[in-house]
Amino acid sequence: MRYSLGLLVLICLSCKDVQQGNEAMEDAVETVQAAPDYDPEAKLSALGISLKTPSTPVANYVHVVRAGNLLFLAGKGPKKADGKNIVGKLGDDLTLEQGYEAARTAGINQLAVLQATLGNLNKVKRIVKVKGMVNAVPDFTDHSKVINGYSDLMVAVFGKKGKHARAAVGMGSLPGNMAVEVEMVVEVYE
Repeated sequence: MRYSLGLLVLICLSCKDVQQGNEAMEDAVETVQAAPDYDPEAKLSALGISLKTPSTPVANYVHVVRAGNLLFLAGKGPKKADGKNIVGKLGDDLTLEQGYEAARTAGINQLAVLQATLGNLNKVKRIVKVKGMVNAVPDFTDHSKVINGYSDLMVAVFGKKGKHARAAVGMGSLPGNMAVEVEMVVEVYE
């Protein structure tokens, strides 16, 4: 009987620890609710950004895949309005400021894909995850500062809903020598 009582006490204490751990985890995850004035389309206009129709993919892939309420966007580079990418390696050909602008440009291109897919950016519930790849020389260490150009744009357009989990990594090269490539995961309203 002593063993049974001791085991019961141990199980109860373990359950309490698990419950406290779950509560701590819930506190760590930021929940985002829609503000009454949530209007990413108006934010774009206020920022002076007009989105172009995305071009057709040139290989065997699609711009976006939907799984439930999640959109997985293929990597996009910093293609400017003239159709040319911002190219070069950070730490050699490009400055940190030019890299930041390249990441911001990639963000504008991703927003164009989102708008074309959804019809309206107001359907975005939140930006979930961003993976930024920076074409950089081996000793370049400011990858996160480059990808801030992308992240800052998402927050400017979506407010708190634009805050996301993120990776910013260096690459030895990127297609066409483009400066950055960024992919993201977005949660949308049904």
